[in-house]
Amino acid sequence: MRRVVRGALAVASPLVLAATLCAAPAEASGPPWARDGWRLVAAESFDRHLDSRRHPWFRDGDGPSSPYNVDMYDNDGAYFDTVGGPAFREQLTKMETYRQSFTFGRRGWLTAELAARDADGDGRPDDPPTLTSGKGVARMEEPAHQAGVVIRSTRDLPAEYRVEMTLRGLEFGGQRNGVWDYPDGRINGYSPEGCKTNFPWASGGDFSRPECEWADVRTDSNGFYYMSIMDYERVAPHNNVFIHAHRKVAMDGYNRYKYTKSGLRYCNPATGEYEPYTAGTGNGVNALFMTDDRRYATMPGTEYLMESECGFAKGGAIVSAVDMRPELLPERPYRFAIERRDGAYTMEISGVFAHVGQATFRYTRAFVEDGEPIWHYNQKPEEYDGRFNADWTWQGPGGTLVDRDTWPAGSAYPDRFMIGDPHMNFYEGGAKVDDVRLYVPGD
Repeated sequence: MRRVVRGALAVASPLVLAATLCAAPAEASGPPWARDGWRLVAAESFDRHLDSRRHPWFRDGDGPSSPYNVDMYDNDGAYFDTVGGPAFREQLTKMETYRQSFTFGRRGWLTAELAARDADGDGRPDDPPTLTSGKGVARMEEPAHQAGVVIRSTRDLPAEYRVEMTLRGLEFGGQRNGVWDYPDGRINGYSPEGCKTNFPWASGGDFSRPECEWADVRTDSNGFYYMSIMDYERVAPHNNVFIHAHRKVAMDGYNRYKYTKSGLRYCNPATGEYEPYTAGTGNGVNALFMTDDRRYATMPGTEYLMESECGFAKGGAIVSAVDMRPELLPERPYRFAIERRDGAYTMEISGVFAHVGQATFRYTRAFVEDGEPIWHYNQKPEEYDGRFNADWTWQGPGGTLVDRDTWPAGSAYPDRFMIGDPHMNFYEGGAKVDDVRLYVPGD
């Protein structure tokens, strides 16, 4: 393990710690976008007007002919036929999926992907999300959880890179002023109107239930992906099960409503000690390196390798490395960055955090470290010899399904970054992002 921390110390005298936390992140002298050892090759400041409402929606019929078809975990995938049986197909007929996709930025280096459902059959998406920009900020608005909106890289990222984003606003759940139930009626960021469930995608259970009898997402979780590296080309919103099989590394929020169990915990970066989830505000940032082991027995999902000021943890309770303070936005923004360099990935988080104030934290893991690989790290076949290949087997009312060769020799997986909400049956709210930048190694 290699771990570097800038702007914060896990162990220090109170005087030294306070002085260090107030220090600005180490950057090269010169323009504010300069980074030591990196050369800027693409940037989007969102100063120009952008409006997704000017772009057409088109129906996505799923299946092999869809440009969004990836694998058996897609919205109409064989996995759901297996765990849901015939009832899944019946439920799927009750809606259509509509999408938007358009490039923007210099030479179209960024792509917006939006998705929503049409449940009333009028040929238009219900409560569609939007992406707009102007005056130096992009606004991602998602009024209903049955939709998704992401910004992604249009092309594969290079062999070595740094990609970063500045966060100016966040309304995807978590406590506000100490409460989960907001004065305006929202519950963990969700609107109070109607039922809100994970219908029609789950890892098991009775798929024949009416929509409102499925799991309530409003009292489960809300969240947002600040920066994630995915392993497939056309990154776009899908069901929440799908994404668990396609992340390489991810920094996200998983804001669980009034959660008191032991499945999540916070790292207190000032003390280096873990604390229960109830000790935080529900605005944690999870910095997750994915590995090849399966995290779940009954659904796809790679296990988590988690670095924080509290040390290293594999699996078990999800660790939030820091607890953000969204009420300080936009005056005190946050910056999220992921680097791939010298055979390793690094995640970096900067901003004002509970217990420590202004700080920057960096966590690095090699592609293979202590026998633990980062999931699908190989961009080229020659980078990997097949040693972590496996078959995943699923059983349910629809029979037995085998996902063969989840990581075979000769395989290759692109790096594509993603910002936003990729779940079409979870998460709801809004965010403001700025200054998306791509760097390559340089003097």
